[in-house]
Parts: sequence; C-alpha cells; structure tokens
Amino acid sequence: MVSVSGATMPPSSSKRWIDLIQFVSQLFPFFSSSKPGDKEFSKAVHLLTGLRPGNLELYRLATKHSSAAQKVKDHNERLEYLGDAVLGCIVAEFLFKKFPYKEEGFLTEIRSRMVNGEHLATLARKIGLSTLIDHDKRQRSSQLARSSMHGDAMEALVAAVFLDHGFSKCKDFVLKKLISPHVDLDIMVEQNVNFKSQVIEWAQRQNKKVSFEIIDEKGASHYKEFVAEVVVDGQVMGKGKGMSKKKAEQAAAEDALKAIK
Repeated sequence: MVSVSGATMPPSSSKRWIDLIQFVSQLFPFFSSSKPGDKEFSKAVHLLTGLRPGNLELYRLATKHSSAAQKVKDHNERLEYLGDAVLGCIVAEFLFKKFPYKEEGFLTEIRSRMVNGEHLATLARKIGLSTLIDHDKRQRSSQLARSSMHGDAMEALVAAVFLDHGFSKCKDFVLKKLISPHVDLDIMVEQNVNFKSQVIEWAQRQNKKVSFEIIDEKGASHYKEFVAEVVVDGQVMGKGKGMSKKKAEQAAAEDALKAIK
C-alpha cells in the first residue's frame, strides 16, 4: 500500500497516479523543476569538476555575471566571495605542506600568485569554464574586464562545489582538477616577483619618498578599471591599470622599475 497526501492507495492506484503526474508534466513543463538545457549544462559541470551536480542552480548562479542578472543578487558575486575564502584555505594548506621549510612571506606571496584574478582567469579558460559564463554580450568590455569576469567565475565555481559537495570533495576538485594539471609551481616560484615591494625597497635604499596613488576609475561597477601612478619625490615614475587597486599599483610599480633601472 502507498500513501499519497495522507490517503492509502493500492499499488495499482498509485501507479495510475504517478502516470497521471508524468502526463500532466509533459503537457505543462512549468510543473517540472527542470529547465531547457539542464541536461547539457549538467554534463558540462560534471566534465569540469569530475562531480555530478546535486544542486544545478548553484552552478547556474556561479556562471552568471552581474551584467546578465535580471534582479538583485541573481548573479555570482556572493559565491565569488565564498569561493575566494575556500580557495585561499585550500591553497594555503597545500603550500604549507608542499614547502615545510619556507617562511611565511614566501608562502603568502606564492598563494597570492596562485589565487589572483589573472591566474584564475587563465585556469577558467583552460578548463573551459569561460564558455559557460552567462553575461550581457551587448556590453563592450576591455580584455582586463573579461579576464576579471573569468577569474570571478572560477571563484564562484569553487564555492558552488563546496556548497554542493562539502569541503573534502571541493579540495579534491581544486587539487586534482586545477592545481595538479594546470599549475606549474616551479615556474611560479621562479617568477615570484612583487614589483611594489621592489620599488619600496629601492626608495628606502635611495632615501627617497615613494607613494602609490589611484588617479582614475573607469567603467561600470562590474567592469571597473583602476589607474594608478607611482610618485617618487613628487615626480611620476610609473603608471599602470588593473581591475583592482592592488593590480593597478603592481602594474604602475612594474612600469616605474623600467625607469629606475
């Protein structure tokens, strides 16, 4: 016997009831929770993560840029925030175990390079995540803005996996699907360069006053680009731009080093 809405029905009746529900669902698709393209999207997520999605809406939200949002919070920025923290934790533990004799400064710098927006954008393109991002294609955007969009989606995807499958499987995804096949740690260590720190150290040796100033902001809130200058003893020595103040300052510092050297 089967209970339906509090009533007990014989198996034959329950089968007719199920058949009726399936028939009505075919006539009126909005009764079903599935959406057009769900099967294909689910396969794509499975291919990217190696995990079968339990809550597909999490992944749809993770791949929706704010420019495509129809209403407030209907985009991936909250997931991006969570993914940044989860990814940072996973990478921090990975580096802590990978380099048992390295100091905090080294570990912090390598982690920063592994989880910065540009590197995450590169990973997003390598694994094919960039092809799934839902954004307003009518808006013209710079290469920097598109790179930021891809990096943000990468963080949001990590958050989606974390919420859908838990920390352990999310960690496996990051280590086995992202870091192991796509991150050359040896090259990253060799290229461990902080241009801003180099400029500051040079200024200290030369007994000069140096400052980093944001002089301009361009674009809409979700495509904002910052312009920075390096000023040494009142003279502009370098200029650069980026999708965050920190990146703009690094770019300006790199430009200043060319003039200094």
